[in-house]
This record gives sequence, structure tokens and C-alpha cells, in this order.
Amino acid sequence: MYKNYLKIAWRNLAKDKVFTLLNVVGLSIAFAVVILLAMAAFFELSYDSFHENGNRLYQTYWTEQVPKGTEAGTSQPAPFTNALRTEVPGVEKITRFLEQEALTTYGEKEINLDAVWVDSDFFEMFTFPVLRGNKNNPLEEKSLVVVTESTANKLFGSSEAIGRTIHILIDGKEEPFTVASVVGNHDTRNSLEFEIAIPFENHVGYAENKEAWSARYHQVYLLLQNGVSPKQFEQSTHTFMNSHYKESIENLKRDGAVANEDGLFRQLKLLPFKDVHFTSFKKGYADVIRIVPYLILGVAFLILFIACVNFINMSIAKSSQRLREIGMRKTLGAKKKHLFFQFWSESLFVFLVSVAIGVLISMLLVDTFKTMFQTNISLNMLTSPLVILGSLAFVFFITLLVGGYPALLLSRLGTIQSLKGKLETSGSNRVRNVLMIFQFSIAILLISGTFVLWGQVEFMRNKNLGFDKEHVLSFPLDGKKNPYEAVQLLRGELSGNPDILKVTASDNNLGRGKDGSQSTSIWGFDYKGRGVSTHALAVDYDYFETLGLEFVQGRSFDKNYSGDTQSVVINESMAKEMGESDPLTGYFPMSDSLRYSVIGVVKDYNFQDISKSIKPLTFFLNKDSSLSYAFVKVAPVNMANTFEAVEKAWKKIEPNAEFLGSFLDENIDNTFHKEKTMANMITSGSIIAIALSCIGLFAMSFLIVSQRTKEIGVRKVLGASISSIAVLLTKEFLILVLISFLIASPIAWWFLRQFLDIYAYKIDLGIWFFVAAGFLAMAIAILTVGSRTIKAAMQNPVKCLRTE
Repeated sequence: MYKNYLKIAWRNLAKDKVFTLLNVVGLSIAFAVVILLAMAAFFELSYDSFHENGNRLYQTYWTEQVPKGTEAGTSQPAPFTNALRTEVPGVEKITRFLEQEALTTYGEKEINLDAVWVDSDFFEMFTFPVLRGNKNNPLEEKSLVVVTESTANKLFGSSEAIGRTIHILIDGKEEPFTVASVVGNHDTRNSLEFEIAIPFENHVGYAENKEAWSARYHQVYLLLQNGVSPKQFEQSTHTFMNSHYKESIENLKRDGAVANEDGLFRQLKLLPFKDVHFTSFKKGYADVIRIVPYLILGVAFLILFIACVNFINMSIAKSSQRLREIGMRKTLGAKKKHLFFQFWSESLFVFLVSVAIGVLISMLLVDTFKTMFQTNISLNMLTSPLVILGSLAFVFFITLLVGGYPALLLSRLGTIQSLKGKLETSGSNRVRNVLMIFQFSIAILLISGTFVLWGQVEFMRNKNLGFDKEHVLSFPLDGKKNPYEAVQLLRGELSGNPDILKVTASDNNLGRGKDGSQSTSIWGFDYKGRGVSTHALAVDYDYFETLGLEFVQGRSFDKNYSGDTQSVVINESMAKEMGESDPLTGYFPMSDSLRYSVIGVVKDYNFQDISKSIKPLTFFLNKDSSLSYAFVKVAPVNMANTFEAVEKAWKKIEPNAEFLGSFLDENIDNTFHKEKTMANMITSGSIIAIALSCIGLFAMSFLIVSQRTKEIGVRKVLGASISSIAVLLTKEFLILVLISFLIASPIAWWFLRQFLDIYAYKIDLGIWFFVAAGFLAMAIAILTVGSRTIKAAMQNPVKCLRTE
């Protein structure tokens, strides 16, 4: 019996090659896209899931009630870790964590490594398997380090790394360290990537800050004891926080801050480590946002839904051609279940072929997909037994659902009705129309999202940030020389080049350069009886001139004024924060006896990501603060040659340092990588959704025209024009598209408004985004359906009337 089902299924599919091909093509594309997008989404959602103690690992963060509301952050002071371990019960392991590059030397090799400065508990908390060396406590001594396998190969080649002595540049001195262990290279879904791990006590400035509760500059992770819940632990830290931050809390009360619902002004909280990769603290609390992976899954589902709608609609529309077959089978004794399995087996065959082709397409496109969306997915993700069984179950469910509905509809037809070759079409047409409305609503939703996302990306890319981003080159000051000396040498090397206009430096980059680093420094102090906080930036001379920053009051730092080393420049937001009628009368209390005067106020500019509002900022000209990035302003001509000239000059100054130069507009683009990825993804999804919708429309128009061939002939004989017939056949589809537009637009507007609320600076969500999406969907429908309907309208009426 089953062999007979398969044989008849094959004959029916082979007989109607056009619709079989359309179904297979649509489903194959959908399955390929679903496989790739699902791999990307689950890859992202599985971040940091490989740690064995993952369910007990947490990052500490604080919330603070300030006069303007609530602030939150993860930076902790150096004495925080030991105090928390000894004073609050429930901590099994705890570590400080600070990411900072370390210039490492071995023999003649000099490499700038991505370093983490951690405590000895680090490798007992997190799962980084030790391949060679000390496996119990690899950082038990201050002079030991741990390197990854790839780092060991960089430094020592094929030689054994354990026991080797390397030198790391710390505060201008090369300190010796011994390699204690080699750990495996990281899982790509890891938030704690590093090339070398160094005991935290070696970090520059640790000796001065180890008892300073006011200097917050690193993160802290802890492992809770078994049976201790995060909520219990947080409650037990209230006394700890009130004790160690007593002065800070008193200042908050003085400045008018209001306690939170627990009656606290400063609170310690725990963030599950599995959420760290997805968390933002911009809103004053830990905001866990997994929008990107869920959006990827959503797009995958919508594309698969469109393909399934096509399949259902075409199956129902084709049903009228098989009514007599159904009647004959019922006359010969076939039962409903036999007919159901007959029609469902045809659907199963189409789906299995489509899945096989979809898997093949995804294998061919995986590298292109990885490049386009900058993800590290691998086809190995599909080879686990659990994934294979889950995928088969999913395909079986989809086949049963999508193929089962038309099969159930046909199997329930009466014998007489079937033999007459007539099908009650009102119900099936309603189902078809509803599904097509859903289909085009999805397409319009995706098109609207594409327009808005690219509009926001272009807005961020072209917004005037308040500084010259197109003609300024930045690069990290990696090397052994003192950064101030290195910048001065760079000025000398480039002084004879007419295309080099200015050279300067600061302790932070603008945007995200090739080293991928971004940092911030916030300083709080009492000013005339109230608390004030500001972002702090150490700069060299010519910083404002190099970036083209505009002064609204006062002046820039000047080499001719020796007193400028004890002065500051502030931005407009900081001037408002200080509250002086004349900002140039303000000062910064550096100690009981030393004040830095304000000599200038620059116009506000976006020194952070464009998604953030502009905060108070203070510029210092202080030789005690290290410089990290050089900035070179170049003429708008011969920029490629100028780039090479800067690279050669830097190589001459630091021959062993890698040159990681990039223009500031590139750096700014890198800060909204997430938005560009989403825009690319939605654009690709929209194109695929439109293509699948066109396949369905073409097939439906083909079937409807074939069913109304005789009607077309009669109308032409009675004098109907080609245009009137074309409009008659197209009108029904255009009405469905219009209904889809009316349904999709409000939904799209709500979702996109929620998305844009993330940004401090954003585009206006005008109606034209949705009108353009609706017109595009309408135009696509007209082009798809019109080609078939015009051809039918131009046909000879004699041939139409002869059609049975």
C-alpha cells in the first residue's frame, strides 16, 4: 500500500513539473536560510555556556541613587575583592578582572598581547583547560603567567613553553615572568578572551590603589557557594556597602538623592555570567538585551512561514484538478485516512527533497554568510545527534502541519461532490486570502524595517559629531618608549610632510579602532558643597586643533604657558554641571592645597557612542597620565600616501610595534556594528521574503487564470479590452496587498519605535517609511501578477472558449 502511495505521489509530482519546481525552489531557499540564521542565532545565544560552574558564576555590579536618578556600573576598587570575600558569607571563589594589552618580549620577539590581569582563583572559576604545566593553581605566585596555546606558538614556536622566562613592560620597566601553564585556545563564544593572564598585583598603579576605595577601574567575578542564591547574597551585602561607602552615601543624601525602594542609596547586585555578553547599564540597571539573536530567529521563522503559505495555497488551488481522482478512490472503497496519507505522502516527499537541497545550499553559502554577518558559526553545529534528531522532528512537524491541512481538506470531500468535479471554493478561498494577507504583511514589515534600520545607520554615519572624523588618523601607542616621547618623535618625523597638519595624542580613542579597545574614565569630586562627576581625558598639546573642536569660551592648552599643566578645559555639559555663570571662574580641587583652573570651554561633541547622550567631559594636560592613542590630522589630498608616511614614521620610532592605524570615520562605523548587522540581515530577509512571495503570487495567478480561461474568452467576445481583463484578474491581489499594508504598518511602527528609543540621537519615524514599503510591495505584486494576466488577456478568445 505504502509503495503504491509513493508511486502515485511521484507520478503526480512529475506530471505537474512547474508547480513541483516552484514548491521545491521556495521551500529549499527557505530551509537554507532557516538553517543559516538558526545557526547564527543559537551560536549567539550560547555565549559563555561552556563553563562548568556557569550556573554559579556572577559578575558584580553596583547601582547608585544620584540626584538625577539611578546609575549603574561594573567598575570596582582594588580593595573590594578581599573585603567582600572576608566580610560577606557565600563567596567560594572571587577574582578581579582587567583587560589591557601587555608588551611582551622573548629574545628578539616583541609582541603586544591581549592581557587579562586576574587573581589566582580565575582558572578555578572559569573553564579554560590546562594543556601543559601547573593545573591546580597556575597563578599561585606573583611572577607566574598563563598563556594560550596560540600565544605559546607565537613566542616559542615548537619549543616547550613551560618554565620559559618572558619580559612584560609595566610602567616603563621590563619585568620578568615565568610561564606556568598553557591553556587551550578559547571557544569562540567566550566573553573573556585573552592571550596571556597575569597576576593582578603586578598591574601598574596597584600599590597606590590597593587600599583606595575611590579608584574604580576593574571588574569583579565571583563563584557563589552551593545553596546560596543571588538574592540572599545581595541582601547580605547591605551592611558591607553602607560601611565601605559611608562618605559617598552621605554626599548623595546631601546632594538631594532619593533612596530606592529598599531604602538604599548604593547597592551591590549580581549579574549571571551567562547574561554578561548581552547586558547594558546605560539605563541605570542591568538591561539584558538579546534582541539580535531573537531577531535572527524571528526573520528565519517569517521566511519559513511565507514558504509554507505558498505551499498550502498552491496545494489548495491545485485540488480542483484531482477531484475526480478522489471520487473514484472513494467509490472503490478508499477511506479518509487512506486519502490523507496519499496526499500527505506527496507533501512529505517535496519537503524531504527541499530539506536535502536546503542543507546543500547552506553548506555552499556558509562562508559567505559568516563574512556578511561577521559570525563564527560552523557546520559542526549541525552534526550533534541532538541537533539532527531535533531537526528531523521539526521537519516532520512542519510537514504534518503544512502538508496535512490540504491533505485533510481533500480527504474530507464527499464522493458525489468529487465525481462532479466541483469544489466549494468559498471556504478555501478565504483561507488562501488570509494566508496571503499574512504573507504580504510579513514582507511589508521586513521592508519597513529595512528602510528604518538603514535610515538610522546612515543617520549615525553622517551625523555631525562635532569633530573632524574624515581627515584624522588614529592608532595605539604600542611600544617601549614613553608615550610623550614617542609622540614628540612622531611630530619630528612628520614635520617635513606638507600633508601632515597636526599631531597629538590622548589616553582614549574616538570610536573603536583596529585594536577593538574602548574605555572610559569617570572622576567624581565635591565642588562648592555638592557632588560633581565628569568623564576625564588626558590629552597632549594640539588635541583640540587636530580634531577641529570649537571653543565657545577661553582657549586651548598652549606650550608657551607653563601653568597650563595645572589647568583644565571642559565641554559645555561640564560647564552646566558646575553651575557657574562664568565657567572660566571654575576650578577643580586636586587636593586640599591644589586647584586646577578652567581655561577653556569647548562645544559639546560625541566622544562616546552615538547611542549615548553627551556627558560632562574634562581635559587634562598631565604628564602623570599615560597617553594611549596618537592622532594625526592629514590634508584631504593624497590620503593613501599620507597613511603610508605615518606608518613608516611610526615603524622608525617603534620598529617592533604593530601599526594599527585607521581613520576616525572607520572607528565610528565600528561602533554601530550591531546596527549594520541587523540592517544587512533584515535587508537579506526582505529580499528573500519578497522572492518567496513572488513565487507564490506567480503560482496563484497561473492557477486562477487557468481556472478562468473560459470566462476570459467570453468577456473578450463581448468586447472587453485587454486592460479591463488584466485589471479584473489583478484587482483581487492588489486588494490583499492593501489590507496587508493596513495591518503591517501599525505593527511595524510600534516595533521600530521601541527599537529607536534605544538611541539618544535617532531619525524621525515618519509615515513615508511605511508608505514606501507599501508601494514597493504593490509594485512587486503588479509586476509578478501582471505578466501572467496580460498574457492571458491577449490570448485568442477562440482558444479560451475551447478550453475544458
